[in-house]
Amino acid sequence: MSSQKMRDQKTDHLLTPENSALIIIDYQPTQIGSIESMDKHTMVKNLVAVIKLAKLYKMPIVVSTVNVKAAGLKSTIPQIAQEVKDLPSYDRTSINAWEDIEFLEAVRGAKRKKLIMTALWTEACLLFPTLDALKEGYEVYPVVDAVAGTSLVAHDAALRRMEQAGAQPTSVMSLVCELQRDWARYDTVPAMLGVLAGIGNNVGLDIEGQSLEAQSQGSAR
Repeated sequence: MSSQKMRDQKTDHLLTPENSALIIIDYQPTQIGSIESMDKHTMVKNLVAVIKLAKLYKMPIVVSTVNVKAAGLKSTIPQIAQEVKDLPSYDRTSINAWEDIEFLEAVRGAKRKKLIMTALWTEACLLFPTLDALKEGYEVYPVVDAVAGTSLVAHDAALRRMEQAGAQPTSVMSLVCELQRDWARYDTVPAMLGVLAGIGNNVGLDIEGQSLEAQSQGSAR
């Protein structure tokens, strides 16, 4: 029972902590209040999990809002703002964040070609920068259970359009597994299991309630 040598984290074709960045766009009260394609509380909980993963694996995170300064909209909701409080937030007037100079400079400054993309709404503030990023040669991974639209039809249509353009939809659980990749990478297992527990997933426990991480470390001794 031996894992292969860890792949080069920068050139791996799968997502890794060293080849990916997380983009968070417009998780503000106005947008959240108008979504209809999934449960709002679940979506927010899932996005918080994605942010915690990015922080755990030390990935760049770029945050943006729209019309806070220009039109007085409320900024990022507290549940998410708390997680990114030490990061700059790029406020825009453009619906498409890719058309904002400061936001675009931040994304390019991260120097990662794989963008894990989250935004509200799916049919606008996620769709448009995704299409532009793909056009510029980025790989884009919309997190389908951490984004939402004003209707299920609008959400699904936008995801189809992104996918047809080359985007690669992913999910919170897929991200967890793709970034962790090996249970033998013990340093991040406890915090990773904590992220899963935060979204109500007990994958880290066997049927008797014992931590799999504790089991694996015990057997390694």
